[in-house]
Order: sequence, then C-alpha cells, then structure tokens
Amino acid sequence: MTEEIAARLGRQDLLRREDAPHFRAVLDESVLRRKTRDPKEWTRQLEHLLETSQLPNVTLQVLPFDAGPHGLLGTSLTVLWLPDGKAVSYTEDAHSGKLIEDPSEVEKLRLSYDLLRDLALSPRDSVAFIERLMEENNHASPTRPEHRPVA
Repeated sequence: MTEEIAARLGRQDLLRREDAPHFRAVLDESVLRRKTRDPKEWTRQLEHLLETSQLPNVTLQVLPFDAGPHGLLGTSLTVLWLPDGKAVSYTEDAHSGKLIEDPSEVEKLRLSYDLLRDLALSPRDSVAFIERLMEENNHASPTRPEHRPVA
C-alpha cells in the first residue's frame, strides 16, 4: 500500500473514533456522475459515501448541477477549526494547493462555503440522490464500448 493510500485510510479512521471530529462535505454532482471504468468499483464508492454519511459526526450534501456557477467552482476548500479557536483554510485546484491563515481571508472563504452549502441539497435529499444514482446504474445497460488498443 502506498503512503498516500495509507494516509487517506488513516484520515477516514479518524471519523470513526470515539472522539471523532465533526466533518461536513459538499460534493459537486459532477464527482458523483463521473463513473470509474469499473461499474462495481463506482458502486462501492457510492456505497461507502452512504455508509459514511450515516455516522453521527458526518454531514454530507450534494450540490446539484442546477445550483449553477458558484464562487468555489474548480476549487476544493477545507476549513479547519483549531483547538485554540482559530481557523485556517486550504484551497486546492488541479495544479496546486495553498494554506491560508490570514483571518480575514479565512472568513471570506468560510462565507463562500456557507453560501455554497445553502445551494446544496439537504443531507437527507443528498442521500436519496446518491441512492437514485446507484439504482440508475444498476438498471442501466452498458453504454461504454469495450476498450481495444488501436493496432
């Protein structure tokens, strides 16, 4: 197992500890609709999201396409509240990441997140949305042509 995979699994274990932190995530609909090459793996990933969303310290919401453009489009944002009461943010795009510690900048990003969360489906509707995607996948006929190398 690579170090990156071990680190990701370790972070997931944090959510199941007795003193687990509260975790909120807003997932763009696009990340749920972009299937993996293996439909079974895609289903397992969605099942994992549903299972994790049932933890008492986890809130999962889906931002549907019809929410339109928003201030965090193309960006991943993490806001962390530290034990001393301060907050920091980490933004990431496809090519780089940046830790933001300036309180006024962190506050602007937190407001962007709050506005985004207001556009997202409720946690209950988000779970139903993911369940519908899984059902559609189970009833859909294969649409992807078999991949064959070009000679």
